[in-house]
Amino acid sequence: MQLPRLKGRQIELFAIADDFALFGGISDDLDAEFGADAWSWISQAEATRLLAAGLPPALTEVIITVDAADEGGVAETTALVATLKKLGVPVILLLKDVGPVATHALLRAGADDFLPYPTPEGALPDTLQRLRDRAAVTAAPAVVAARKGAILPVYSMSGGAGGTTFAVNLAWELAIDRRKSNQRVCLLDFDFQFGSVSTYLDMPRQEALMELLSSGGPGGIERDALASAFSSYKRKLSVMTAPADAMPMDIISSEEVARVLTLAAAAFDFVVIDMPHTLTNWTETVLSMSETFFAVSQIDMRSAQNTLRFLRLLKSEDLPLEKLEFIMNRAPGFTDIGGKGRVRKMAESLGIEYSVMLPDGGKQVTQACDHGQPLAEYARGNALRKEIRKVALAIKTLAEQRQAGAL
Repeated sequence: MQLPRLKGRQIELFAIADDFALFGGISDDLDAEFGADAWSWISQAEATRLLAAGLPPALTEVIITVDAADEGGVAETTALVATLKKLGVPVILLLKDVGPVATHALLRAGADDFLPYPTPEGALPDTLQRLRDRAAVTAAPAVVAARKGAILPVYSMSGGAGGTTFAVNLAWELAIDRRKSNQRVCLLDFDFQFGSVSTYLDMPRQEALMELLSSGGPGGIERDALASAFSSYKRKLSVMTAPADAMPMDIISSEEVARVLTLAAAAFDFVVIDMPHTLTNWTETVLSMSETFFAVSQIDMRSAQNTLRFLRLLKSEDLPLEKLEFIMNRAPGFTDIGGKGRVRKMAESLGIEYSVMLPDGGKQVTQACDHGQPLAEYARGNALRKEIRKVALAIKTLAEQRQAGAL
């Protein structure tokens, strides 16, 4: 039997507490995350009755609060946790003045995560996003026959060409466009030595790579380890940062890269990869698995020479050149006839076509990177941001058409 005050509501989260007032500080976070009508406080007794009657179909997570007064009844709480886990519902514990013995018992019962109360700023939304990432990756099949997500690597033809700036902002534009509900985007920093995605988004570097490699069993990298490797940027973009310390580029094999991309593509609609400038033994793997491989250049001799070397290498290995999408960054403006002529001559000499011309965004681009914010957050009207947004919208439109069978 459904509780009268919950009838007609699509409840996505229950916050279970016998004394709501003690934990009222999380209400604002949950209102922002779900909306006031999509979550509800209920008592532990009400939760037990709901379990017997059947949980709401939209339920995605449950928060169970425990304070010092509840420690005497920890057995009932652990039983509730265990029952929820059997039903496949993620459980977060919110603990206020609870001792280590009770905490240990609750975690052993199967709770997915716990937070102290009062919670640090942003900790609860980040924990919710991390559980969703983990659930998405864990639910992905071990072998994916038809890839769900589009793999979009970004490669700079020369240092300073702007590949990381493009990758970060492309991923963010894909993430914030909500034309399709529940669309998921991740950004992988594959420059294990000097990757700067974490700097551009003001995120701490995680030791995700070593944890991923150490998780490998007979089937290779584990799904749970991949899910744990992601951090959330503003609850919209899942990010795997480069390690804190520089690592050899061959620390990960082609097979392991393929496993990571297979799992990521099964869990996310778009997988954007910031590639290292150095070509590795797994670059071919990424190119072969990609939907589109973005090659970012600027108007200089270094980019031209490196593009020529890159093309020769791909042709010698018979790799799919048709996946390459050439981008000219800091392209000349409409009135710069001489600059446009240089771009045309550069393309003709290389035998390619620059399909995307990105304008010079000026000092705002450097300032946004230094402040750790995408251009859409720091300088929404910037010309570079507008062009990257156009690219993101084109990618999403193409993906929707393919999904609908139009292409």
